[in-house]
Amino acid sequence: MLRVERRACFGGWQDVYEHVSATLGCTMRFAIFLPPQAVDGPVPVLYWLSGLTCTEQNFIQKAGAQRYAAEHGIAIVCPDTSPRGDDVADAEGYDLGKGAGFYVDAIQPPWAAHYRMYSYVVDELPALVEANFPVTDARAISGHSMGGHGALVVALRNPGRYRSVSAFSPIGCPSRVPWGEKAFTAYLGDDREAWTRYDASELVKTATERLPILVDQGGDDEFLDGQLRPQLLQVAAESAGHPLRLRMQPGYDHSYYFIASFIGEHVAHHAAALKAPGGS
Repeated sequence: MLRVERRACFGGWQDVYEHVSATLGCTMRFAIFLPPQAVDGPVPVLYWLSGLTCTEQNFIQKAGAQRYAAEHGIAIVCPDTSPRGDDVADAEGYDLGKGAGFYVDAIQPPWAAHYRMYSYVVDELPALVEANFPVTDARAISGHSMGGHGALVVALRNPGRYRSVSAFSPIGCPSRVPWGEKAFTAYLGDDREAWTRYDASELVKTATERLPILVDQGGDDEFLDGQLRPQLLQVAAESAGHPLRLRMQPGYDHSYYFIASFIGEHVAHHAAALKAPGGS
């Protein structure tokens, strides 16, 4: 593992590391913010999953989360959004291939060789972080758009692994919107039953852990009705009795201006869960 960036930030350090991923079969980068409290002992971790076209850089440069992470004494880890490298399969357009891993484990060629972002986020990356940095095994997870989808799926499929979950503008019903249908067909094949394992609106129906979900959604999001459709996730959660707080925010779009406006509340939400009895 090699550190490729380091910047002082709010009394802590914003670093970027490069490592060879056994899960993905390529070299990957991830960002980690360590708050000043990490000097005195291990701190809990918030994992952030970014959206389509993003890398580990978008969130750390635009969201302004480091200030709040420093105040609450939590680390933030941001992986890339897909495998990378010259031998990694790609496609035309922004919504499939590199920058669009959709946090699934692909089973269809040519994607299956490298596109295993679900396993990377759930298993390999936390193991790497917890073995090499002053952090605890108290974890929270959040994300935006495609990453919001990933955060919800990862939390719902892994009861007890995360203390809290939230999302900004998530693709909460990917099996029923064009972005998800395109990605799932390519990565998972035509069997829609296989898609349900990566669809939050399906997973809430059978979740064994009622981890409360916090979702913020911009009311002026250009993708609201065509690609996100949060009402379908809300209906599924209500029917299953799964706690979901969907906050529609009038006037906000899909951008990092929206994320930056509410990220402080999300960090506080996660910090409260991470530091509760039984947390860190």
